[in-house]
Amino acid sequence: MMDISFKLDPEILIGMDTINRTGTICNTYGGRTLIVTEQGLYENRNIERLTAILNDFGVEAIVFDEIPAQAAADVAESAAELARGARCSVIVGFGGLTIQSIARIAAIIAKSGLPVFELLDGTKPEEPFLPYIAIPTTGRDPFLFSGYLLAVDPRDRSIKQVKSPEGLCKAAIMDGNLAESLSGKFAATMAFDGFCVAVEAYCSNKAQFLSDALLEQAIFQYSQIMNSYENSETFDLMGGITNAGFLTALGSAVSAPGIGTALAYAINGRFSVAKSWCSTVLLPYILEKLVAARPEKIAKVAALMGETVEGASTANSAEMAVEAIRRHMGVLKVPARLKEFNLSLDRLVSVAEAAHNLEFVAYSPWTIAAEDAFDLLKQAF
Repeated sequence: MMDISFKLDPEILIGMDTINRTGTICNTYGGRTLIVTEQGLYENRNIERLTAILNDFGVEAIVFDEIPAQAAADVAESAAELARGARCSVIVGFGGLTIQSIARIAAIIAKSGLPVFELLDGTKPEEPFLPYIAIPTTGRDPFLFSGYLLAVDPRDRSIKQVKSPEGLCKAAIMDGNLAESLSGKFAATMAFDGFCVAVEAYCSNKAQFLSDALLEQAIFQYSQIMNSYENSETFDLMGGITNAGFLTALGSAVSAPGIGTALAYAINGRFSVAKSWCSTVLLPYILEKLVAARPEKIAKVAALMGETVEGASTANSAEMAVEAIRRHMGVLKVPARLKEFNLSLDRLVSVAEAAHNLEFVAYSPWTIAAEDAFDLLKQAF
């Protein structure tokens, strides 16, 4: 049996209105907090709510929301500079995947002054750093509990894997109410996105019984969410997505995601296409690869999805998982081809290379060269 080395640094709070605990947590680190966030969160007054919560606990909140669309890692330097100038004692990342990446980098470099480009080029971050508190609004960050994060290099828009110092993240607050403003179809692609991460980590060479237990439950919950959208059933969607996202993040930290996750991040970093859309399009092609590489596990995935696998062979059961995903995509009328995003196939060559270079891709259950990554993109195009 594979040895397990596993440590969780942050305090984890999951549920509705858990954002109310932010003031108590930030107060333990000092009287001034930098909130790195996105302007879209003003719409439901979520930023005003968070600042009020902090103020009630005697914590002064300074908001950094100057984050443009398609922001890259260099924005973190401005956030870090503001944190230093204002003498902030903690940084809160309040928003989606891009916000979490930028806020986390800002926390790494705020005290040390380490240039972002050195971090992107592989310099190992060390103390001193500012404590970081994550309040994700998407519930599906696969690197929330990992010792690394993904960031966009502004020099060429490539995706880079950045090491995170141990002890950086002090708390992760996953509040299901924060995702309620998402539109139905976009929220549905979040389930496909999370499902892709969970299945890849489930089939990873790094997987073992602990990650299997976590990810099987995540896969089951994502399947329930897909069914609820497809059948217009009553279901706690936001709570379900939050819980499934937590299980996926935890399972991925023990195991590792795969090339589909890497490609989705790489496309999103280079072009103005949501990561969840990219994962959705790539998912059936990733599953077809996994049917060949891990047929027994994909057969289990089919069973977790509620497919009738009794009496079927392992190979046939595994194929049912692919067919089920394609059926869900068809019913929900989500994009099925990358060309629907007005992308150029020629410009995806560098995307494949950047995705292939991410360290966690090495744990994929089949050998992946840059050419193999590009072949996946061609199939999905």
